[in-house]
Amino acid sequence: MKMQSLMILGRQPALGIAELESLYGAHKIRPIGNKAALVDIDPCLMAFDRLGGSMKFCKVLDNLPTTDWSSIEAYLISQSPGHAESLPKGKLRIGLSSYGLGVNNRQLAASGLKIKRAISLSGRSVRLIPNNEPALNSAQVLHNKLCGPNGWELVFVSHNQQTIIAQTVKVQDITSYALRDRGRPKRDSRIGMLPPKLAQIIINLAVGKLIDSQLISICDQPDKTVISEPDLKQTILDPFCGTGIILQEARLMGYRTYGTDREPRMVDFSKQNLEWFDHQFRRQNKHQSQFEIADATNYEWQLPIDFVASETYLGRPFSSQPAPQILTQTMGDCEAIIKKFLLNIQHQLKPGARLCIAVPAWQVKPDQFKVLPLIDQISQMGYNRLSFEHLGDKDLFYYRPDQIVARQLLVLSRK
Repeated sequence: MKMQSLMILGRQPALGIAELESLYGAHKIRPIGNKAALVDIDPCLMAFDRLGGSMKFCKVLDNLPTTDWSSIEAYLISQSPGHAESLPKGKLRIGLSSYGLGVNNRQLAASGLKIKRAISLSGRSVRLIPNNEPALNSAQVLHNKLCGPNGWELVFVSHNQQTIIAQTVKVQDITSYALRDRGRPKRDSRIGMLPPKLAQIIINLAVGKLIDSQLISICDQPDKTVISEPDLKQTILDPFCGTGIILQEARLMGYRTYGTDREPRMVDFSKQNLEWFDHQFRRQNKHQSQFEIADATNYEWQLPIDFVASETYLGRPFSSQPAPQILTQTMGDCEAIIKKFLLNIQHQLKPGARLCIAVPAWQVKPDQFKVLPLIDQISQMGYNRLSFEHLGDKDLFYYRPDQIVARQLLVLSRK
C-alpha cells in the first residue's frame, strides 16, 4: 500500500495516532517511529485543520533504501535543481527537518548549503532557513512561508533502515490557536484551561470515522488559513461545557453544538465566548449554539444527541503531590460525579452513539498514574470502551512532565 501523506505528530504522539485512526481507520494509518505516521489519504482530502494531534502535514515524495546521511545528501543535490525549475519565479526559501536520523544542526546546515549551491547554479536565488534543532518548528515554517508557492520544507523520517522524504504542505496555525485560547474574553484558570488542540482531539475521538461528505479539498482553497467544514447536521453535546472551548472547536468544524453546565456563570461565559468567536472568525453558522443550566448527573437533555465530547470534573488542582488521604478523597469526589453522569446519560443516547470524555488521572511518579476505579466498570454501566489497533488504552493521557492532575481520554460507545 502506497502511503501518500505523512503527519508529524505533536508533543504526545499517541493522541495524534488515536485521532488519525479514529477519523480515517486503522488500515489507513502506519505509525513511523515515535514522531510520525503515514496516512493512505489523498493529500488534498486531509482535514488537517481539525487535527489537534498533528503538527505538520506533508506530501510523500520518495522513499530511500538507506538512513546514511551522506547518501541522502547526494540524492538531494542531484534532485533539487530539477524541482526548483518547477517552482514559480522569484527567490526560493528552503528548510530541512530531520526526525530520527541522528543528524545534527551542523550536518543539516552543511547539506543545506550544498543544495543551495546546486540550485543557484541554475540561476535561481535561494535562501536557506537555519536550524536551531534538527527539525524546524511550526513558527519557523510559518514565518518563513515554507508552505508558500516559493517555499520548500523537506522532511526526512527514519523508518526500518529507510528514509521517507516528504514536503510540508501545511503546519498548525499557531497564531489561530493562540487567539482561540488566550484571546477569548472569558477564561477561568481554576477549571483546567482546556487547550484548543486537546479539544479538537476529544471531538475527533468522539465523532469517529469521517465520511466523504465531511471531507473538503484543501487543494481547491490554497489561500485559506482555516478551512471550514460544511454544515454537518450533527449535534455535539458537552455536558460540562465550562467556558465553551469544546463547543467553539466543534462549531469551527461545522457541527451543531449543545452545551450545559451546572454553574450559571459558566454557561454565561460559554455564550459570551462563542459570540466573540463567531465575530472574530466571521462565522455565519446556520444554527445557533444551544445552552442550558443543567446538572449532568440528573438532567434530561433535549434529543437528538449525536456525539458527546467533554472534559468532565477534574477535582482539586494540585501543584505538588497531595497527601494520600487528600488524593483518596479527591478521587472519590470525581468518581461519584462522573459515574452518576455516565449512568444518567446512557439511556438518553442511541445504541452505538460515541462519547469521548476527559477524566482526571493523577501522576504519582513520572509517567505513572492513578486512575478512576469506574474505568473497570464501563461495561456494567452500559458502554463499550473502544480500543485502537496502533496503541493501548494506557497511551491516552494528556499531561506535562511536572503536572500532577492529568487528563485520561475515554472513548466509549453506548451498548
